[in-house]
Formats: sequence, structure tokens, C-alpha cells
Amino acid sequence: MMTQTTPVARPVVLVVEDEPLLRMMAADIVEEAGMQPVEAADADAAIEILERRTDVRILFSDIRMPGSMDGLKLADAVRARWPAINIILTSGHCTKADIDSRLADLFFPKPYKFGPLEAALQSLAN
Repeated sequence: MMTQTTPVARPVVLVVEDEPLLRMMAADIVEEAGMQPVEAADADAAIEILERRTDVRILFSDIRMPGSMDGLKLADAVRARWPAINIILTSGHCTKADIDSRLADLFFPKPYKFGPLEAALQSLAN
């Protein structure tokens, strides 16, 4: 007799990065961490996604992006509207010291390393 198992929903990570290759690489890391990536090219697209979806658990965003807001303003908006979402920020131009610690749970300087980012994603999803 076969028993049916209900598929376990993978945690959803919203990846916000304006550089397509970096966005694809980050999405691959999210996949390797056992999570479902959802991609956005800028903060405006990210807000639209968050307004439509209720399953996003983690925001992983670059800080320097074109558009009406950068990653810091996006993180501030997410903290205000969706406080349960964990936030990881990344940048090749800023350091952790440049960021208000209330805006992000974690910061990764670019280029980020696969292993530590994967471990951080898994830690925040649990």
C-alpha cells in the first residue's frame, strides 16, 4: 500500500538585483539552499511582488539599484509593511558599517561566497 505525502512548501526568497547575471547566480544559490527564488530586477518590481504574494519569507537585495528606490529604501519599506520578512542586503559599494542595523538581518559584501550565503538563508528560513 502506497502512502501519499503532502509536498512540503519550500521557503520563498525574493531576490532583487538589477544585474541579470548576478540575479541568476543568487537565484541558483537560493535553489541550492532548498528554497524557491522569485526574481525582481528592481525595488519597484519587488514591491509589486510582495503586494501579490503572502509566502515570501526572505528578501535578498542589492543596495545600489536604479529606479525609484534603492535597496536600503526597499528594506525600510519591507520592515514597515511586512515585518515578518527576514532581510539580507548585499553590496559591492557599501559595508555593513554603512547600513542602519535595523534595516537588515544580515549583510553580505560582494562578491559573496556561496557557502556562507546558503547557510544564512537556511538559518533565516528556520
